[in-house]
Amino acid sequence: MSNTKKKIVFVGLSGGVDSAVSAALLKKQNYEVVGVFIKTWHPEFLVCNEEEERMDAMRVAAHLDIPFLTFDFSDVYKKEVADYMINEYKTGRTPNPDVMCNKEVKFGAFLKKALSMGADFVATGHYAQEFSEQNFKGGRFRPKGGVMPKNSALKTFLVKGIDPSKDQSYFLWTLKQEQLSKILFPIGYLKKTEVRILAKKFKLPVAEKKDSQGICFLGAVDLKEFLKHYIKSKKGKVVNEKGEDVGYHDGVVFHTLGERHGFTITKKGSTDGAYYVIGKDIKKNILVVSQSPDVGLTLDTRQGRMSNVDPDVQRLEQTNWILKIPKPNKNYTAQIRYHGEFFPCQILIKSKTEVEVLFKKPVIIASGQSIVVYDKDVCLGGGVVV
Repeated sequence: MSNTKKKIVFVGLSGGVDSAVSAALLKKQNYEVVGVFIKTWHPEFLVCNEEEERMDAMRVAAHLDIPFLTFDFSDVYKKEVADYMINEYKTGRTPNPDVMCNKEVKFGAFLKKALSMGADFVATGHYAQEFSEQNFKGGRFRPKGGVMPKNSALKTFLVKGIDPSKDQSYFLWTLKQEQLSKILFPIGYLKKTEVRILAKKFKLPVAEKKDSQGICFLGAVDLKEFLKHYIKSKKGKVVNEKGEDVGYHDGVVFHTLGERHGFTITKKGSTDGAYYVIGKDIKKNILVVSQSPDVGLTLDTRQGRMSNVDPDVQRLEQTNWILKIPKPNKNYTAQIRYHGEFFPCQILIKSKTEVEVLFKKPVIIASGQSIVVYDKDVCLGGGVVV
């Protein structure tokens, strides 16, 4: 394979329309395409349709007349995604398993194995874009039209996908330059409607298939029910910001800040609005709620006590800056959840391991979640909330 003049791309075929169109576009652009289905871990109690997805991926590969492989990364997924998620919840944090899935499986194990087998690149159906410096002039990108030529000597920008309703750059903030130089996102310059049209044009067998939902590879699972197989339920108090008992819950670790469901309010007036989780006391198993989600009151989960904190400042750990470190006193925007609002902010780099995000208005975000920083459409990177 290494003797061919064509560039070799291993495409992660999930069985869905996005990855199928990605493979079709790359073949049309004269790449030598190899379809790869990634097997991952599934718990015994969860209904698994992995074999059906694999068969759909195989049908796509057969239709496109490309080789088809199956990579089994069950152990990687179990350790780096599932176990990580469970352990984070046990400590009272709210992890983002999709970020870890992309980091450890798709652009970790998959990328490494593909390159070891002679691939020049890997590609996925992510709605994101990457441009090298040669395609970036004065803060503007050259006209889009598919995969840009790669030059490993140039730096790479990670950019939002064209379709704001599908953009997935939020999940990709852990990528590094050496990885981006080997990754292609063929549909990042397209809207979902355009992808559907192309799927029909290419007569792909999954053209009419519905989009998958839920956690990376696990699908649309009830997260609390999933966690209860690994974390024991423990009934506890729900109190308001004044410390008054207003209800109960079945385990503080199953809840996250900003949530408004999953707990029971027993003392509620006829004019009361919805209650939002604004804090958690892990040691005492107490959930704090308020009808004002932006009240700015939280709990220090490490000390297990009530404390007033500055809701305008969030400290980050495990930070990664894709292209360059953000400048002080420069205005950026940040997402605190997938498809969430872009909040105006500034970044303060205090040390190699300590970063603060200074928001222009108060935000409430749970420890363990990802904050992703943008300079207009360019994803600069991010970190995990301490």
